[in-house]
Amino acid sequence: MPRLWCSLCIVTLFLLINLAISRREQVITPPLPVLPLPSFSQLKWQQRELIMFLHFGVNTFTDSEWGTGKENPAIFNPVGLNANQWVSTAVEAGVSLMILTAKHHDGFCLWPSKYTVHSVIGSPWKNGHGDVVQEFVNAAKARGVDVGLYLSPWDRHDRRYGHDLEYNEYYLAQLQELLTRYGDVREIWFDGAKGSNAPNMSYYFIDWFAMVKEFQSSINIFSDAGPDVRWVGNEQGFAGSTCWSTINRTSLSIGNSSSDYLNTGDPKGTDWLPAECDVSIRTGWFWHKSQSPKKLSELLEIYYNSVGRNCVMLLNVPPNTTGLISESDVHRLREFRIAIDTIFSANLAEKCFVKASSQRGGKDSGFGPENVLDDDHLWTYWAPRDEDQKHDDHWIEIRAPDEGLRFNVIRIQEAIGLGQRIKRHEIYVDGKRVAKGTTVGHKKLYRLGESVVHGHIVRIRIKESRAVPLISSIGLHFDPYWHPNVQ
Repeated sequence: MPRLWCSLCIVTLFLLINLAISRREQVITPPLPVLPLPSFSQLKWQQRELIMFLHFGVNTFTDSEWGTGKENPAIFNPVGLNANQWVSTAVEAGVSLMILTAKHHDGFCLWPSKYTVHSVIGSPWKNGHGDVVQEFVNAAKARGVDVGLYLSPWDRHDRRYGHDLEYNEYYLAQLQELLTRYGDVREIWFDGAKGSNAPNMSYYFIDWFAMVKEFQSSINIFSDAGPDVRWVGNEQGFAGSTCWSTINRTSLSIGNSSSDYLNTGDPKGTDWLPAECDVSIRTGWFWHKSQSPKKLSELLEIYYNSVGRNCVMLLNVPPNTTGLISESDVHRLREFRIAIDTIFSANLAEKCFVKASSQRGGKDSGFGPENVLDDDHLWTYWAPRDEDQKHDDHWIEIRAPDEGLRFNVIRIQEAIGLGQRIKRHEIYVDGKRVAKGTTVGHKKLYRLGESVVHGHIVRIRIKESRAVPLISSIGLHFDPYWHPNVQ
């Protein structure tokens, strides 16, 4: 009897081991990615959603937008400059990356560059011993905010501008200063703007980009043509209602690219090059006493049409002649942050039941529709069956409790770490179509045409995609600031 019991135990153990192995072999793998894919740095950039620009320099003191390059450095004297106030304002607004204009088109440098005297060296501020870039970097580092820098290619002051070799050597020397002297830089901004009467000048962009990556491999390079982040094609902060993160870089030229192509991207694009929407909180980019910040409703409109269209919103907030962000701008940013938190901090769909047309690998595969309501908006997602792709009509729906839900904003997010896929989709509430669109990407936001919708079943139908759609998050929100009939 003991031998029989022992044999039964061995057989049972063998069966259990084989069952465990069998189950392990049946673990469902994720679907194949759809190229091109974002880099780690691009993913982190996309998740920031709102970042800040700081236009500051001699234009601040001359009430200008584009300086002449002939300004006397002595006019730059921000006697109350406090970079900690800039960063505190950004942190309060939920910003994790700030970009400073280290040199604008006028050629005046906010750091003591050894390659020119047209800088803070000639300023009475701190008796010529100041360094705005260093103070900015120190303040940002103390609060855990990442740093970006803008170095204008067009220089209206330096005599070397117009002489290709000499100026490109000068520019690279200053670029090296900024990228080796001030620690980690997360974004570098290359602007293609220049006046129609500017001297002919060839920029050695390939050399510049290579040097940037050599000094700081994890940096994102912004320009009309990337290579990491592209311009959205306008300065109003609006992306196209169709906005692909993919595009063909060979079709882009810095300072001479099609605004429409930049605005929409390309579903057949071979490069992952997401768009950044730059816009100023005021009419101008530099501070002007005569100007006031945009209304809260305007900022929210920009947010929905940038972040809500698969982009990052780059909001310029210019310091004034004292060297501080004006209180009116601070107040408007505070209102803006409160509004975003009020709208999106609660997802009304969280306690709802979720159902989908199909599920990759079946029940308990890890790709169920319930994933769209968890806290991971990137790497957990609903995936339908591969074989269903031939029908090209997938759906997922949120079913509310008996009393229904009141909402006026619908949010959809794709698992972009495996590529951007959705080309066409529709949204129905209780069988009535309330929205239709094309791309989704990192985030798609719909403000519905009525002030409030009361519904029980919200169905999102994916009508066309590059491969099986992967939806990482869905949200139903209430926006109390949305008044569609008020312009």
